[in-house]
Amino acid sequence: MTEPDEATRPAGRGDPIRVLIVDDHALIRRSLEMALAAEADIEVVGEASDGQEAVELADRLTPDVVLMDVRMPRQSGIEATREIKASAPSVRIIMLTVSDEEEDLFEAIKAGATGYLLKNVQLDEVPEVVRGVHEGQSLINPAMAAKLISEFATMSRKEAERPPQLPVPRLTDREMEVLRLVAKGMNNREIAKQLFISENTVKNHVRNILDKLQLHSRMEAVVYAVRERMLEIT
Repeated sequence: MTEPDEATRPAGRGDPIRVLIVDDHALIRRSLEMALAAEADIEVVGEASDGQEAVELADRLTPDVVLMDVRMPRQSGIEATREIKASAPSVRIIMLTVSDEEEDLFEAIKAGATGYLLKNVQLDEVPEVVRGVHEGQSLINPAMAAKLISEFATMSRKEAERPPQLPVPRLTDREMEVLRLVAKGMNNREIAKQLFISENTVKNHVRNILDKLQLHSRMEAVVYAVRERMLEIT
């Protein structure tokens, strides 16, 4: 697995990560539950078999991370993601999919999903994925990230006449340098090499950026910066 490339933002020292598993196949739910059950720092708080049930359980159980199937009966994972993120923006949602080529994934990320996990992933890798996402890591490949940023840049240009609704927080020149490289899909190691600084320094800059913008992830920060015309994406 890749290293976490986000500033860590744990919910509470010693608190287990609360996970909700959502999939219409009982065997997949059981496999994921077994993969997480042995981890002392992770607690599976519930399971749902469709999007509608997922929304209801997420509201009642307040999970930190949701493993969400893309395609389900009654309500899709994308619709459920949109509803859950609207009521609980800090929840991290990972889409479960059989292929990273699914067009639905792009809509899921726009709806607020943190990324996606292929269903053929090695089960012993799932706890690490949950921890990484909980700490702020995004599970989005560079091609999808570029497509998202491009779409939001187009939306931003169409709304060029719209003034910012609130004063935009001011970032330092160095923080803007880091944010520009984040927008190019670079991880902490690559940014550190590019700017001739340490990875810990990059992490500190990312943490400061997220704190100033009051956001939870690098992708949110890039989208916000493009929308508010802090960054120019061509």
